[in-house]
Amino acid sequence: MKYLVGFSRIFVGILFIISGLIKLNDPVGFSFKLEEYFSPGVLDLPFLMPYALAISLFVVILEVVLGVMLLVGFKVKFTVWSLLLMIVFFTFLTFYSAYFNKVTDCGCFGDAVKLTPWESFTKDVILLVLIVILFFGTKHIKSIFGEKVQAIVTLMTVVVCGLFANYVLNHLPAIDFRPYKIGVNIEEGMSVPEDAPKAVYDYAWRFKVNGEEKIIVTNGGYPTVDGEFIDVETTEIQKGYEPPIHDFTIEKDGEDRASSLLSEDKLVMVIAYDLAKSNLNAFLGIKKVTDLARDKGYKVIGMSASNEQYTKMIIDEYQLGFDFYFTDETALKTIVRSNPAVLVLEKGTIIQKVHYKDIEELNFN
Repeated sequence: MKYLVGFSRIFVGILFIISGLIKLNDPVGFSFKLEEYFSPGVLDLPFLMPYALAISLFVVILEVVLGVMLLVGFKVKFTVWSLLLMIVFFTFLTFYSAYFNKVTDCGCFGDAVKLTPWESFTKDVILLVLIVILFFGTKHIKSIFGEKVQAIVTLMTVVVCGLFANYVLNHLPAIDFRPYKIGVNIEEGMSVPEDAPKAVYDYAWRFKVNGEEKIIVTNGGYPTVDGEFIDVETTEIQKGYEPPIHDFTIEKDGEDRASSLLSEDKLVMVIAYDLAKSNLNAFLGIKKVTDLARDKGYKVIGMSASNEQYTKMIIDEYQLGFDFYFTDETALKTIVRSNPAVLVLEKGTIIQKVHYKDIEELNFN
């Protein structure tokens, strides 16, 4: 039991710290994931959606702190009980997502490591077993540090996490794990290699033969059957290749202009996934930098999921010298964690990406 507890303590502590730090690097992204869970189609807790970011920060900092407390052996009973309650909740959540196919990515490791719903559930079940071992083997959790040192380490962890959270919220994630990071060419990210694996499907064909229903399963070809066709049911049994960037469009008047815009030598994108939730004061500074960019020969466009009436109001109010194009809200949230934000591209390659508080750092050659 002593050795089982020792292994569980190290494994659980390190995993909670890593998982927490990855999400702490991008708490806004984790808050988007929580909004999915709170939505009417999943847990139906819409009253929690306005507090998604605050809950996100609390959960990820708590993950890191509990991991540290477990490793240093501080407040052992409180720590183990907290870990147990947290993992029971997470296990329920990932099972619910997997079984009902509600949220296809739990966000357990942010965008750094993508897990399927069943992989997430399996991970949580393993953690649940290890934490149960800790629960029944609490007496074996010792520390070489005194209680004062344990308290100082825990307090420092809280302070460092708070400072780091403040930094990434007022700028951008310190490490960008998403497919739109600086240096990425968006068109290349949307391309599918010729030798990429294709999706494989089973087709269950239903016929009426001699008055009885008969089902024949094929991989696509229409079966030769002497009977009356009723219907066919398609099941994906093997996923095909999905490019890192998909469902990306830049629409105007119902037409996708992405290809032509991404071929521009100099392009500035002002991104605001929802103008109703944007910090509108930021558009005072955005007007200055976009006017400068236009003087330097850049084409400037806005990208938002807001309706045309709202975008026109913003353009008129802040006298912006560019038009807004429509892009899916989820895609815009993935591109950058600031609302609004500015990107600079050269022939589709992202050269600069800044939070609206950092627009003065933009450099237009």
